[in-house]
Amino acid sequence: MEKKYSNGKNALRLIHFLDKKKKSLSPLLILAHDYPDPDALASGFALYYLARHHYNINTRMVYNGIIGRAENREMVRILKIPLHKFKLVDLKRYNNIALVDTQPEFGNNPFPKDRRATIVVDQHQPASEVSADFVVVDEECGATSVIFAQAFLLLGIEMPARLATALAYGIITDTLNLYRAKREDIIKTYLDILPFCDMRALATIQNPLRSKKFFSTLNKGIKNARVNSKLIVSHLGFVENPDLVSQISDFLLTCKGISWSFCTGRYHGKLHVSFRAIDSSVLAAKILQNVFENPEEAGGHDNIAGGSFDVGKEASDYFWQKHEDGLVQRLLDGLDISSKRKFSFPFQEK
Repeated sequence: MEKKYSNGKNALRLIHFLDKKKKSLSPLLILAHDYPDPDALASGFALYYLARHHYNINTRMVYNGIIGRAENREMVRILKIPLHKFKLVDLKRYNNIALVDTQPEFGNNPFPKDRRATIVVDQHQPASEVSADFVVVDEECGATSVIFAQAFLLLGIEMPARLATALAYGIITDTLNLYRAKREDIIKTYLDILPFCDMRALATIQNPLRSKKFFSTLNKGIKNARVNSKLIVSHLGFVENPDLVSQISDFLLTCKGISWSFCTGRYHGKLHVSFRAIDSSVLAAKILQNVFENPEEAGGHDNIAGGSFDVGKEASDYFWQKHEDGLVQRLLDGLDISSKRKFSFPFQEK
């Protein structure tokens, strides 16, 4: 079976680890990154189901922050993902902690710096050596969901429709409908789980009803957008959820003639940042890390990057703007775009 997936060794390693440890991993806490996206939600769900139903491990899946994007909320609701809000007491109750689609050293999760993780399965470039009993970091798998989908396929065990649907959605969102899939086994994995999916549920998740606030923020993002060379920038100000920052950054990147999009949003005292590039070979994370004062507060993979840092809930508008302007200036320098050239506002009425 493993010959069908030329890069399925990581899934096999995960299977062997779970099979060896089994009940000794119980209880197991599964932790996704803050404000989890579809890939994190699907990966956590897959590990939860695999551990609980195949290895009889007492398991709980948690997340920090909120689930803001309408598609992600629909995904959790329709697929009945067993998700709970993270509480500090969870760290005391669970001896074993698994991190999915994130790593202990990243600043996008509440995992304590002085603790060793049990399991880490991720696709992002490590900031430093990963401290865990079991580690899989595959930077070319396209989506962390690919590793878990291959584990189910290699085991040959039943995959419920709602789990298969979650994994399929996690794969297509992180690979831009397979456009960013660098390996043949990514596409094969997606096609192999597709027959198990609930296609009606998948369509509903991809086309959710949106709040009026979403459209007002989108309007603001477009009106505030400014262009210098092939870079488009938009500061959203205060947002109802951080997911809007990446969502609008994705949307602005589709503007004709644009190669990079950069978007910021203020949320609960933090400035959230999203950076996107058209060229899939661009190392967006490296560019954004050089823009941030603390590189560890930014990350990503391929042409997608994001991050956040504290500004302060009581910070003045001047202080917020100072940080936003500083990021843009450093980004211009990083992209070799002259700051002497003025930004234009292509979507404002003259």
